[in-house]
Order: sequence, then C-alpha cells, then structure tokens
Amino acid sequence: MNHYETVFILNPVLSEEQTKETVQKFKELLKESKVKIVADEQWGLKKMAYSIEKKKTGFYFLFEYVTDSVDLLGKLDVAFKREERVMRWITVKLDKHAIAYAESRRKRLNTKKQEA
Repeated sequence: MNHYETVFILNPVLSEEQTKETVQKFKELLKESKVKIVADEQWGLKKMAYSIEKKKTGFYFLFEYVTDSVDLLGKLDVAFKREERVMRWITVKLDKHAIAYAESRRKRLNTKKQEA
C-alpha cells in the first residue's frame, strides 16, 4: 500500500458552496477508486508566494490517502486538469518519515481542536 498526499488550490473568487462542491467531487473520485482516505483538511484562504491567473490568494485543501492503484493518480491528474476551479495541485508519495510527520501533525491539530 502506497501513502499519498494531494494538495490543491481553488480559485479564491468561488463561493463557499462552489468550493464545497468541488472538494466533494474529488472526494467522490477517491472513494469510487476504493481509496482509504486518511486525512482531509481545509487550510482556508492563504496568500500564495506568486500570483496564478492574476490571483494572489487561493483556497488550499489537502487529501492524504492510501492506495495500491497507480491508475488512480492518472485519473486524479486528468480530473484536476479538467476542473477550471482548480488553479494548482501536487500529489506526492510519502515515505516513512513523511508519514510519521503527517501523523504527528494530525495529532497536534486534533489536540488544538479539543482544547478550543
């Protein structure tokens, strides 16, 4: 089983409903492919290091998942290319150190949520 992480940036001019709709579309694509979603995070509106499509901000999202299917990465790439609301995306395969870091990051986020 390979562990992957996909981060994508949505256009900042989208409404909240359009943003949720787009994220749900990609979640469904992962679920259809029998992928185990480990984490699903919304990072919110962030300022980017450089402008993309004349936009200086974007809505950031992260999916962390486990799969054996290599075909899924191609399907996901095509889906991102076809979706005009997505400005950028990147998918990386996590090694054992990155997996450990992601787990500790999730634990920190969960403890902060519980304290609040």
